Amino acid sequence: MKAILSIIRKILRTALLLGLLLLIVPRLLTALNAVNRLYTVDSAPNRPVAIVFGAGLWWNGEPTPVLRDRVATAVDLYNSGKVSWLLMSGSQSGTYNEPQAMFDYAVNLGMPAEAIVLDNAGDRTYDTCYRALHTYNIQNAILVTQRFHQPRALYTCNKLGIEAIGVEADRREYRRSSLMYWNLRELPATLSAMLDVHLLQSKPVVNAPKITPPVPLID
Repeated sequence: MKAILSIIRKILRTALLLGLLLLIVPRLLTALNAVNRLYTVDSAPNRPVAIVFGAGLWWNGEPTPVLRDRVATAVDLYNSGKVSWLLMSGSQSGTYNEPQAMFDYAVNLGMPAEAIVLDNAGDRTYDTCYRALHTYNIQNAILVTQRFHQPRALYTCNKLGIEAIGVEADRREYRRSSLMYWNLRELPATLSAMLDVHLLQSKPVVNAPKITPPVPLID
């Protein structure tokens, strides 16, 4: 009986180790991939468009601090002449409308409305990157999101065919508990993204309603 229990414990330890590696290795690979692709607003080279990823709304429909920081960073890129227009991508269902909240916040910051395009079908990072290429024909872009999310976003967009670089939108000190949660969440999310890119090759909807941008889509 003791021998059987010992074997079971070894199997469980091995399974746990393999499970951890399965989660950690993709995160490390995407982090390495992102190292030479990250810039500040000032140091970023010019690109036609900045892609802004959704990050949740409060109960009253206002953007969360994380999302506000992404939008404000994208507006800075536009005002600095680094991009010509913004693609704001997020989820929309009923009264929950991330892209519209992002649009409203950007306009309140002085961003011209005609230089913003809304993508209401960006339910996941993978969906946003896929639709950026296949719906909006974006081939070169700056990705605007926080440091914890940039590796997955950059890896996904680049592997799907977009020449992407990233500008980090960390404009404040976030709570440690929130950072820990976001980074832990990135472990399974990054594995899922890799499966989508390399194995499942998911094909999100590309014909959802869209707004024609004010500048040519072809880079």
